[in-house]
Amino acid sequence: SPTFLKLQYPSLYLHHRLIFPTEELTACELETTMELLKQPHHCFLVFLFGLVLLFPAALSWKDAVTHVHQFVIQEASVKRLCKTQHVMTVNGMYPGPTLEIKNGDTLSVKVINKGKYNITIHWHGVRQMRTGWADGPEFVTQCPIRPGGSYTYRFTVRGQEGTLWWHAHSTWLRATVYGALLIQPREGTNFPFAKPNRQSTLLLGEWWNANPVDVVREATRTGAAPNISDAYTINGQPGDLYNCSKQDTVVVPISSGETNLLRVVNSAMNQPLFFTIANHKFTVVGADASYVKPFTTSVLMLGPGQTTDVLISGDQTPGRYYMAARAYQSAQNAPFDNTTTTAILEYSKSSSAAKPIMPRLPAFNDTPTVTAFSTSFRSREKALVPAQVDENLFFTVGLGLNSCPPNFNKTQQCQGPNGTRFTASMNNVSFSLPSNFSLLQAHKQGIRGVFTTDFPAAPPRVFDYTGNVSRSLFQPATGTKLYRLKYGSRVQVVLQGTSIVTPENHPIHLHGYDFYIIAEGFGNFNPKTDSSKFNLVDPPLRNTAAVPVGGWAVIRFVADNPGVWLMHCHLDVHITWGLAMAFLVEDGVGKLEAIEPPPEDLPICS
Repeated sequence: SPTFLKLQYPSLYLHHRLIFPTEELTACELETTMELLKQPHHCFLVFLFGLVLLFPAALSWKDAVTHVHQFVIQEASVKRLCKTQHVMTVNGMYPGPTLEIKNGDTLSVKVINKGKYNITIHWHGVRQMRTGWADGPEFVTQCPIRPGGSYTYRFTVRGQEGTLWWHAHSTWLRATVYGALLIQPREGTNFPFAKPNRQSTLLLGEWWNANPVDVVREATRTGAAPNISDAYTINGQPGDLYNCSKQDTVVVPISSGETNLLRVVNSAMNQPLFFTIANHKFTVVGADASYVKPFTTSVLMLGPGQTTDVLISGDQTPGRYYMAARAYQSAQNAPFDNTTTTAILEYSKSSSAAKPIMPRLPAFNDTPTVTAFSTSFRSREKALVPAQVDENLFFTVGLGLNSCPPNFNKTQQCQGPNGTRFTASMNNVSFSLPSNFSLLQAHKQGIRGVFTTDFPAAPPRVFDYTGNVSRSLFQPATGTKLYRLKYGSRVQVVLQGTSIVTPENHPIHLHGYDFYIIAEGFGNFNPKTDSSKFNLVDPPLRNTAAVPVGGWAVIRFVADNPGVWLMHCHLDVHITWGLAMAFLVEDGVGKLEAIEPPPEDLPICS
């Protein structure tokens, strides 16, 4: 261990620190290291010691395989809530296929678009190290796959284990085009907990008795909020409490004495969700494909985009127990879908005719329960969180209202509050995607006029972010602004919610990176007092941070993945309104610190 090396063999300890740095070398260590490296045998020892430590890892990667899949985007008829809708699917499946790989494996997925809309696929939470062309957000890392076209996403998943997912990243197609991505431990290794008897995946979704693309297009036309969903779903099924749904309710098996792993994904479009099981407790063991220190809870809350892995024990009287999900609604006076979706946890040898037991769910606005849950997450091991930062950024996130343009019909096109149109922004910039080039293509090819790199490091005006905000701050500017980061820079971002229009819990997702959530709180972030709350020992590693309603969250990461990476609210209505920005991470030194060349079949804009 490093501690043993430090006590018994200090020079070997320094070699270990050079190869696996967890924090900056002290001045004494740095001076000693420079002296050691002047001696040839120590340079060789660093090399040899590195080989010895890395050899077992190299052996574990040797069995990595490439999984080849084909996704055909096509329209299919799906009947829910007594009505048949024609929706976009992958291979005619709703939800789409579950992909299962091991840590270290490569995925090659050819997407063939036989639908009527442009489409891209995003691999939510995959680091995409140097493979940014495969990330998927439309007009960010690629132009869309046109109807009749195809594109092969090829990337390796390394250093991540647990549950991720994939979904469409074009308009509102992800309402039906999504599926799970399960990452098992790499060959020769095990879970950091007892192997579960079985594993089940639960995708929480939303369903409209309409074409989701038409729903968002109508909202864009009117400037109002889009129609709320008609149901929530578990693995595509609404469950017993909805009309015409009981016969297809999802059943999850369990036997007495078993310990099973549940992989829960919030793939809903616009709603954070509570999830619970009657008479059962969860042991949370992972989130966003990272292991966490286990903790026990009776309820989960997931923002859209987030995943949580939990263990459940078959320790109750054999029978049938409802698994239920419904809204966590933090925005006051905003309409929302207040229905409840269910599946059934069914013990073996129990009667299928027995009426399932219903759990008690938190109140829709139960923020204390959400806070208790979200602040329980800790990394399983000591975290490699940067102790110092090179970039200290402060981003406001929230809604806004645009005045009705002079050429618009106020009755038909400005149906937001008081004759306005809804918008959203980060640091008072409402993000606008290009339509002629992707941002990554423009960056790598040096195409001018597509974006600028002047996204502000702080809001243009300091104000009482969570108090009564002046109406003069409700209307943001519009732009395609990126923030430039040097390769290897250590970045801190304060994500500050605002009360403009209404405060709300915002699930903020960063593409291409995991980050440490080192603190969260309510009100306005105060660097003088709130910095003392930073957890730099074992903060959770996530790809989507639920910024508390009327509050803030602080994240840190190292900019070690070159490319253009979108950061946005994963409530799709908010990204539609512009609650997004993008980081441009420069190449480092040499081939291994640069993004790979674009694939030959990368779609072009036309």
